[in-house]
Amino acid sequence: MSVDVLSPALPPVLASIKADAAASQLPYAGGVAPALAWELFSAKDVLLVDVRTGEERKFVGHVADSLHVPWATGTALTRNPRFVRELESKVGGKDAVVLLLCRSGKRSALAAEAATKAGLGNVFNVLEGFEGELDARQQRGKADGWRFHGLPWVQD
Repeated sequence: MSVDVLSPALPPVLASIKADAAASQLPYAGGVAPALAWELFSAKDVLLVDVRTGEERKFVGHVADSLHVPWATGTALTRNPRFVRELESKVGGKDAVVLLLCRSGKRSALAAEAATKAGLGNVFNVLEGFEGELDARQQRGKADGWRFHGLPWVQD
């Protein structure tokens, strides 16, 4: 049996998450907590792809050195029909180990599902997203999300 040296190895923690996701019949490789996502990304074990709009990245902030492939564009969040092709091209193929990040974890879950259906087998969703869920006051970033956890990010 030959081993494809160009195919990246799945870190053990992600292999476990992927097995749990498969057992739960999740339509993508699984969900990763923000702190774990940062640990894996900063160790260069995974690629981090921000699927928010360009405007969100610019005005709200983003993770330095993350890739950008918008799931949707504009204020109406019109679905990007080229998303999967652009993602595959930016990450270097179907075998890449990829974490997707959006505002709250919802769009990135949809994007992960679409990528998985297209044959990208190691696409995970970053849970909680960059800003987190809305709270009782309709504000984000007060209870969860990348920024709430104090993980590194930059502002343009």
